[in-house]
Amino acid sequence: MNLKTLFLGVCMAFLAPFISNAQDETKLGGYLAYGTEIENIGIGVNAEFPIAEQLTIAPSFTYFLPKDEYGVKVSWFEVNANANYYFVEASGVSVYGLGGLNYSSVKVSYDDTFGFGGDYSASDGRFGLNLGAGANFEIGSSILPFAELKYVIIDGGQLVIAAGVKFNI
Repeated sequence: MNLKTLFLGVCMAFLAPFISNAQDETKLGGYLAYGTEIENIGIGVNAEFPIAEQLTIAPSFTYFLPKDEYGVKVSWFEVNANANYYFVEASGVSVYGLGGLNYSSVKVSYDDTFGFGGDYSASDGRFGLNLGAGANFEIGSSILPFAELKYVIIDGGQLVIAAGVKFNI
């Protein structure tokens, strides 16, 4: 069993008991993100499962667009299992703090187009922690725009800035 399968299994086992206890609406959404370590844009999907009045479980997946510089290609994705705690709701804005687990996978490959020694590739996956904050902006419909800022505590670290929409289901 590889680490990715184990991490996803643990996340699902952790989330399953809470989903049935949801008191508010479950939300699914999508977003665009920017990662400061990869220095590229990513696309992602997220969900939010309420488990208490001010607490939600918020899994997400972000795939950063591949980056190719000087024949070196970098691919990066992350899987997150966060808890969001809502502090304030005023004037249609809900502010929350987030914390949780992160699994990041990075693959680096070099295609030898000039014949200097062959093609190479390496990949690595690491577990880390997420800390950050976000805000939901009520616009009076089932569409909920949001913005989020988090720091992934992992080798090298990465600040991720994200914005998108969530849909009530």
